[in-house]
Amino acid sequence: MSGQPHPHPSPATDDRPPRGEPIRVAVAGLGAIGTAVVRAVTEGSVPNVVIAAVAARDEAKCRATLAGLGCDAPVVAAGKLHEYADIVVECAPAAILDDIVRPTVSAGKRAIVLSAGALLSHFDLVEVARAHGGQIIVPTGALLGLDAVGAAAQGTIHSVTMQTRKPIAGLLGAPYLVENGIEIAGLTQAKRVFSGSAREAAIGFPANLNVAVALSLAGVGPDRTTLEIWADPGVTRNTHRIVVDADSARLDMTIENIPSENPKTGRITALSVISTLKKLQAPLRVGS
Repeated sequence: MSGQPHPHPSPATDDRPPRGEPIRVAVAGLGAIGTAVVRAVTEGSVPNVVIAAVAARDEAKCRATLAGLGCDAPVVAAGKLHEYADIVVECAPAAILDDIVRPTVSAGKRAIVLSAGALLSHFDLVEVARAHGGQIIVPTGALLGLDAVGAAAQGTIHSVTMQTRKPIAGLLGAPYLVENGIEIAGLTQAKRVFSGSAREAAIGFPANLNVAVALSLAGVGPDRTTLEIWADPGVTRNTHRIVVDADSARLDMTIENIPSENPKTGRITALSVISTLKKLQAPLRVGS
């Protein structure tokens, strides 16, 4: 199981495993990201890490997926994951972020959060983590240059703008489009469907713009980070152009992310979580 044989762990009481003991990771959500993370750990690609528990909406489907991956971790309620693990990876629907992260950081443990947009609506979780010695980690995900943006924020950033172009399938069903009656299914040319702040985008496109929120948290905040979203039938990749104007540098970055089997999520997002887990114990860590 999870890279090496071991019995099911008992509920965890400390988020710092003894020296030499594997880090216990629990995964909330077994979609494209969660499945990739469990597969990598189970195959032994993440040294000294084991999958301690998993939560998913469809328990029967979850068990079948785990069996196919060769992982026999227990399936538990999302709010109980922290009892089995040192770190909880949240890659679940944004609506249940609080149910997963609050008990985790309240127990003084670490939560790796993919639903960064939902974090803005529950930002008191940062204070909960501070009060209890927990930590919320937002991985780099699909964002190029997050370290550089964070470094620039130690000085003065004058502006951050981002333009996102996504294939039609990646935006279908977004609440902002539904609420405003914006039809994109039959588009034959690119159409700008949103212009506003990262905070507004996180509300209107909760499954699409976690990258913009991560950018805003690293830089000048969600209200000063401005964003355009285009539905573009001419692209096959999730494309982001980011321009940061600061007193230390001008950053002009373009990213073309290949979608996973979930068109709303890039393949690199799961790889970013795997990279984050590897860095936790790496003898050489590159990047801040």
